[in-house]
Amino acid sequence: MLQLFRLLAYLPLSWLQAIGRLLGRFTRARSQPYRERLHENALQAGYDDPALEREAAAQAGASVLELPHVWFRGDRAVGAVLCDDWAVVEAARAEARGILFLTPHWGCFEVTARYYAREAPITVLYRPPRKRWLAPLIEGARSGANLNTAPATLKGVRELVRALRRGEAVGMLPDQVPGEGEGVWAPFFGRSAFTMTLPGKLAAQTGAAVILAGAERLSGGRGWRLHLSRVEGPVPEDAVAQATWVNAAMERMVRRNPGQYLWGYNRYKTPRGEHAAAPE
Repeated sequence: MLQLFRLLAYLPLSWLQAIGRLLGRFTRARSQPYRERLHENALQAGYDDPALEREAAAQAGASVLELPHVWFRGDRAVGAVLCDDWAVVEAARAEARGILFLTPHWGCFEVTARYYAREAPITVLYRPPRKRWLAPLIEGARSGANLNTAPATLKGVRELVRALRRGEAVGMLPDQVPGEGEGVWAPFFGRSAFTMTLPGKLAAQTGAAVILAGAERLSGGRGWRLHLSRVEGPVPEDAVAQATWVNAAMERMVRRNPGQYLWGYNRYKTPRGEHAAAPE
């Protein structure tokens, strides 16, 4: 698998994304559960448009097939990122405190940390894959100069805290469904979603600046446009209020280009061991 990904990395980005879009559309056409979940989640956010659903499936496929390029041709991938919002980062760094980057499953969420790592260290939280044979691929591909990884464990969280207290940056995907005891129910596009409490806790404990980051995929394999926006404080004290604060910020980014959000992800599931959300 590692060798396959390395070989795929040398295909043009435009080819990889085009193949990915085809596979995404094929998956939507052939998988009724995926198609229904994508439709239900997009409809929940107010998008009742089959064309948008087809585009979302295509973009989800592109996000998978572009991974070899991002992972194994990192310098080239970062060189294809455009950013007009870097002043947001410079302002946060001038405050001499850590930065917590929150990156939803929107656009190319793998390239955002690499773009920051070209200038300064960043530690990214990741969930170890369930299949052990994938671990060396994921861990090796997601590490590099100035780019460190921390597992989604107590040890990993401590690494994030230490990095923030050193004034460094950390990053995570805040719209992943957390495990038992690691989240609260908070609204996301008008429906209760089990939401991780870690971002709010880190921001409150360390005083880190919170920045939302998302790399919008450009057409024709031209790369990505990185959008950065400060999530304004103060950080709410209550865990539910913190999760709601983070979810609202993610909603604003997703609405920039809803066709690039991962609507097919089972965002509203109830984790094992947790009670379902109260009826709305």
